[in-house]
Amino acid sequence: MPRQDQFVLTLSCRDTKGIVHAVSGLLYQAGCNIIDSQQFGDLTGEDATGLFFMRVHFEAPPQLSDVATLDRMLQHVRVQFGMDARLHALGQRPRVLLMVSKQGHCLNDLLFRWKSGQLDVDIPAIVSNHPDFADLAASYGVPFHHLPLPAGSDAADKRRQEQQVEALIDREQIDLVVLARYMQILSPEFCQVLAGRAINIHHSFLPSFKGAKPYAQAHARGVKLIGATAHYVTADLDEGPIIEQDVERVDHSLSADDLTAVGRDVECVVLARAVRWHIERRVLPNGHKTVVFR
Repeated sequence: MPRQDQFVLTLSCRDTKGIVHAVSGLLYQAGCNIIDSQQFGDLTGEDATGLFFMRVHFEAPPQLSDVATLDRMLQHVRVQFGMDARLHALGQRPRVLLMVSKQGHCLNDLLFRWKSGQLDVDIPAIVSNHPDFADLAASYGVPFHHLPLPAGSDAADKRRQEQQVEALIDREQIDLVVLARYMQILSPEFCQVLAGRAINIHHSFLPSFKGAKPYAQAHARGVKLIGATAHYVTADLDEGPIIEQDVERVDHSLSADDLTAVGRDVECVVLARAVRWHIERRVLPNGHKTVVFR
């Protein structure tokens, strides 16, 4: 099945009758073939948003196989239901920028998954505030941009460095930024630029074990579960909408170094899932939460 003829439609709107019928009927009348369809109504609980979410993966006939034509076709139903509806061409590979500091496990994992065909993306650049992984980037044939932030850098220095990253994002037409253990607090201005298209990974000890060496802190407290959280980047540090989480059980027999190794493995898996679900258009924003169609 040619990917250039495949599209994903994601939508959200107030929950009401007839949405699924209207969307599927329109696609049927246009000669499209629905490959997969998922929907969810956030209607129960005190924090329910009352919104309806839908993801439709479909194949379009040749005369409709471009986003602009399909978007015009959907205009009436979009207005009818007040939808936030977005079309994505699966034949167009997302362009992903990776950012890293001095811990390279997530970077290496994502590069391997990309090179082995597990992540259907292009990676035109890697950015780091340290030079440590220039050789790793070169081994994968990815341009490495060292944008240092020396000790003592103030907010103005950091903002200038971020503007260099923003220029790179524009120049390379980046669709998604992945903070693969990039250990810098981003400015509110940079977070605004990246809104909805930047994913971060952190250990799930927050806020219990803040600061340096969280796995050593966890070991000292005798934790029995360690984990990781992948979330969208916002100006609220480590509080953006969560995409994926996972945990591993540990016990007293493991050293602090053992916990660190287990934690790094979990971080890699969780971040890779979040990136894959994002590029497959499976993640829809729902206020401070997300809906993930797996």
